[in-house]
Amino acid sequence: EPSPYEIVFLLVLFVFALTGIRFSQKLLPLALLLLGYNIGGIVSLIPWMDEGPSVRFTAVSVYLMVTAVFVAGIMSQDAAGRLETLRRGYLFAAWIAGLAGLLGYFDIAGLGEAFTLYGRASGTFKDPNVLGPYLALPIVYVLQRVLTGQIGIVRGLVTLSIPLAAVFFTFSRGAWGVLVAATALMIALTFLTAPSTAARARIVAMSAAALVAVIAALLVALSFEEVRAVFELRASLVQDYDEGVTGRFGNQWRAIPMLLEAPNGFGPLRFRWHFNQADPHNVYINAFASYGWLGGFFWLGLMAATCYVGWRLVFRRGATQLHAIAIWSVLFVTILQGLQIDSDHWRHLYLMMGLVWGLAALTPESEADSATVQARALRTTT
Repeated sequence: EPSPYEIVFLLVLFVFALTGIRFSQKLLPLALLLLGYNIGGIVSLIPWMDEGPSVRFTAVSVYLMVTAVFVAGIMSQDAAGRLETLRRGYLFAAWIAGLAGLLGYFDIAGLGEAFTLYGRASGTFKDPNVLGPYLALPIVYVLQRVLTGQIGIVRGLVTLSIPLAAVFFTFSRGAWGVLVAATALMIALTFLTAPSTAARARIVAMSAAALVAVIAALLVALSFEEVRAVFELRASLVQDYDEGVTGRFGNQWRAIPMLLEAPNGFGPLRFRWHFNQADPHNVYINAFASYGWLGGFFWLGLMAATCYVGWRLVFRRGATQLHAIAIWSVLFVTILQGLQIDSDHWRHLYLMMGLVWGLAALTPESEADSATVQARALRTTT
């Protein structure tokens, strides 16, 4: 922090401010819930204004609020075309981040120290536990395109090779869980909304073929003793640091009664001053700890409202339905993952949240216009 994402986003925001951007009234709940959450964070910050890290933490939260609302707003025009651009850009970024992680893990050109953490691939991210979940959406997107016949399985597996390998070598339990659960949800939703029996048959066949290919690749990776040893250690659902009164889960339980007596929370980044760990590793507890009761309840409301919007969206027919299914499959599982990690500063969480709300705000007329624009662009390209 700051990352290239921050710099490029400011440039994009400036360009859209000059060319015009429209915000639907349907985005008001998103904006208000995020605003309430951040007001809670600002109030919680007041006693700690002299601490630079706490101020920076709160400022990043406000910035991410702006990114989510902005992303939701840009879906109001040419949603299908812009989603295609975002999909390609995200996949390109996933290859860069994933390749950096692999170069670091295998210590190629002496990059091990720069692109690993705890002996696990972290790539261009500060933590392997963030790199892994970040790669889930482009992987799910590519798999969906294979299932629906937009690309062949060989091309799809080649495209997936670097991001998928990078997720594995993060050795992140959360990332593995998100990828497996999001993929399963995407397959189920794509199957349920498929337009024909033939399409459903292809989804089943391609899912089986992809599963076989992934299992084969996993067996090859586990044939190396060093990799297998780390995998067996990390594959355990509970690690040593999770257990006990002072472990991760113990600290979370001990924090709850303390927070019930602290309307203003502990303050941004103050959880570490009360317990022997940097963060709660639970975004919902962290919402109350770093943003106070006000921010905590607004975060719960935001997640509940997003789930309501997302589940309605994926069953709405239209030009953007497949995009919505891919994004929501990952976002929904990421929301659940918040029970075991602090995801409130994940850029891709706010990106997905903005996209889901923006797509939900589309009217049938605007979505039809978007489909027409995309069809013309494809004909022109052809």
